[in-house]
Amino acid sequence: MKTMKKILLGVVIVAVGITIVGRVVAQGELERKLETYLQVLDIVKNDYVEKNLDDEKLVYGSIRGLLSALDDPYTRFVEPKAFEEMKIRMSGTYSGIGIYIGIKKDQLTVISPIESTPAYEAKLRAGDMIVTIDGKSTKDMALEEAVSLIRGPQGTKVKLGILRIGWKDPRDFEIVRAKIKIQSLKAETLDSNIAYVKLNTFENLDSAREFEKALRKMKDSAGLIVDVRGNGGGLLQNAIDIGSMFVERGMIVQTIDREGRREQIESTGRVLWRKPTVVLINEASASASEILAGALRDNQVATLVGTKTFGKASVQNVRRLNDGSALLVTIAKYLTPNGEDINKKGIAPDIEVLIPTGEAEAELTEEKEDLQLQKAIEILRSMIRESVGG
Repeated sequence: MKTMKKILLGVVIVAVGITIVGRVVAQGELERKLETYLQVLDIVKNDYVEKNLDDEKLVYGSIRGLLSALDDPYTRFVEPKAFEEMKIRMSGTYSGIGIYIGIKKDQLTVISPIESTPAYEAKLRAGDMIVTIDGKSTKDMALEEAVSLIRGPQGTKVKLGILRIGWKDPRDFEIVRAKIKIQSLKAETLDSNIAYVKLNTFENLDSAREFEKALRKMKDSAGLIVDVRGNGGGLLQNAIDIGSMFVERGMIVQTIDREGRREQIESTGRVLWRKPTVVLINEASASASEILAGALRDNQVATLVGTKTFGKASVQNVRRLNDGSALLVTIAKYLTPNGEDINKKGIAPDIEVLIPTGEAEAELTEEKEDLQLQKAIEILRSMIRESVGG
């Protein structure tokens, strides 16, 4: 028995030794690579033709280069000024043109313009590709750099080069920046006693609280339409809190970290609505919008109507750095409660309702009927009749 214990102990020591050696080798490799980087930096500082180099620009550029190697547009570096603007935006107010953007198929793309903002009034559309910003090409441009270039003081102009499906060449849109105040939602009662809530954003810290307030006001309605079309997402917690208002027992979302560990985030059980529900989605519904839509669909408390969503299924953590800058780093991927991976795929609706696109849409009048909303109302009326046995 003693011999066996010695053998087992020896195996453990060897295994630990191999692990430590492996880590040391990996650390040594990294240090050698960093030595190469410092060597390049030293050559640039001492030999480059222009003597007065901006050290901050060199360092920040190096960080962006490092992050670009991850091939993840949502892991990004945010300079101090841009980070302050980001925190202001979370309060619901900032200066810019009012637009959600993302990276789709390696191209800077409009997720959606925000209603009643300069971008909306300029008739930018979901799916528009932004090829230039003030004449600067967006090829290989980091998402945060694009956001910083598009934002600016109220009253100033920004020129976006836009390429739209059906166009042969890009067209310039010159847009005057304005103070953007994003309302979390708009709520109203439609005909036939149907409650309608248009969720504009999950970014505001009070989005869930505002949604709860609206739901309580319309509690006597027979059915509910939750519209997340054009909603580019925001805070994960808002999606969890709102989803919990519909799901009594069950999962809202599940995440998978770098070690493959799954965390199942359950409903808080604070159910406020048990009546028939339809969720409107489209290709501009992203991130937290997709979490909410997936949670309500998989828990069988809502029917999804519209078109397939954007397909952003990753969770970012904000890490503040010593100089006031920040790193947004992807720490997990998420799946719907049923385990569906929607990253770069999106969530398909239960009932698809296509709307005209491209040149066909341009021929329609401004007062054109909202076909998706009308279909949602039709479906909801049928669900209400079934729920009361009619």
